[in-house]
Amino acid sequence: MPQIKLGPTAHVDTFARDNLPPFDLWPEILLDRPEFQYPEYLNAAVELTDRMVERGLGDNIALIGNGRRRTYKELTDWSNRLAHALVENYGVKPGNRVLIRSGNNPALVAAWLAATKAGAVVVNTMPMLRAGELTKIVDKAEVALALCDSRIADELIACAKTSKFLKQVVSFDGTQNHDAELDRIALDKPVKFDAVKTGRDDVALLGFTSGTTGEPKATMHFHRDILTIADGYAREVLKVTPEDVFVGSPPLAFTFGLGGLAIFPLRFGAAATLLENATPPNMIQIIETYKATICFTAPTAYRAMMAAMDKGADLSSLRIAVSAGETLPGPVFEQWTSKTGKPILDGIGSTEMLHIFITNRTGEARPGATGKPVTGYVARVVDEQMNEVPRGEIGRLAVRGPTGCRYLADKRQTSYVRDGWNITGDTFVQDEDGYFHFVARADDMIVSAGYNIAGPEVEAALLSHPDVAECAVIGKRDEERGEIVAAYVVLKANVEADEVCRKKLQDHVKATIAPFKYPRAVNFVEALPKTQTGKIQRFRLREQA
Repeated sequence: MPQIKLGPTAHVDTFARDNLPPFDLWPEILLDRPEFQYPEYLNAAVELTDRMVERGLGDNIALIGNGRRRTYKELTDWSNRLAHALVENYGVKPGNRVLIRSGNNPALVAAWLAATKAGAVVVNTMPMLRAGELTKIVDKAEVALALCDSRIADELIACAKTSKFLKQVVSFDGTQNHDAELDRIALDKPVKFDAVKTGRDDVALLGFTSGTTGEPKATMHFHRDILTIADGYAREVLKVTPEDVFVGSPPLAFTFGLGGLAIFPLRFGAAATLLENATPPNMIQIIETYKATICFTAPTAYRAMMAAMDKGADLSSLRIAVSAGETLPGPVFEQWTSKTGKPILDGIGSTEMLHIFITNRTGEARPGATGKPVTGYVARVVDEQMNEVPRGEIGRLAVRGPTGCRYLADKRQTSYVRDGWNITGDTFVQDEDGYFHFVARADDMIVSAGYNIAGPEVEAALLSHPDVAECAVIGKRDEERGEIVAAYVVLKANVEADEVCRKKLQDHVKATIAPFKYPRAVNFVEALPKTQTGKIQRFRLREQA
């Protein structure tokens, strides 16, 4: 493997670089293509805002949300004022981790850009996370400062009360009123900010992903990586222009959402529409109102959109539909293309790789296929010994390219990276024409409506209820959501196994961990299938399901 040499750093807080995995555990990073050549010093947030104004795109609409349109000039000035506040009032130093908690709104994008301009390492988190889940993230990343939408500060404040790291929670206003602490302080700041001259190999983003144990892993992404996903996938496959308008449902806290609803549009002078509640009806309204051209969502939502089209919804402005989060069923592909005459592109990405690395392309898309590698990436299907298997045989997906897995101080690096390849945990088949076809997840991760849910974490939440003696959680196939969380529960003696109990357990899980993780199916059983040594045999439950 080529020798890895990191470029210069601007970080005075060296935590992130100090906690990168040892170089010999990295995947091979392929940076030879001309589009992935960046200067040694690079601040991704400057490239997405100030640079766009310099290029004459200042009057283009950048963000649409909460009833307002904001131009590139307005977004640049806004993020620069916030950056002044972070540095001057809250003492943010280059390399400090800054956690952000918010739904999908323009204020979140401005805060992310501001912290990145200040040289911070940003940790975006979902609004659904509870204090216990936030604590694991804060502890792992050693976060001292958090920025939070004032409407959802409670769980973060609860986390701060017991945290040995989190010292300050600063509120911003996620609505259009700009009336919270951070907004008021930023109001009088200058609109010019001398952004930190970060190195292209400085960590800019920690993307947290749930392991199958529920113990979060932090994936580490450089300033160069943020631009790479736009200059690769978005340029080649989506062919984004300043006329495009993006819409979608993935949370910006997921790297899939951050790419599709912030990085991609901002890199090309396009507009992003942001919805805090991205239900299919709301997305349809946005598409009709703002003539959106590129949509990012899961197959479930595309089904709902087609039903709405039958009732007269006008989605004719869409030129590309991107489907990810769960595999796109062949029938949905065929229904969409016949109904709209436009492509729906399945793809696979991961938090570790930052975004999509295998995709279908306009004019070449096939139903039931995930597609071929994005230019710059190489993929193969391998056996346990890392040998490539013959075409048509099932094996594990191995990929490498300009981005790759780097976990922050985590022994699990060696299970994701082998022999310089990223092993994503998916089983695939490659056909004779080179197309990759998804088969299944290779681990216990449940993927429901695009969300990754760790079974053991749901089990732990159920077991914390006094009525539960034992339980096991699996993913059960579901027509609408891909999979649902199904729980098999052994109740304690004298507890009635009825609908009241079922609802009580579901509500308990929703209150304990993020509500989307709750078991939609709760089955009461006398006993769980086990090995002679007492290990629960979840595969038996899957066979029954």
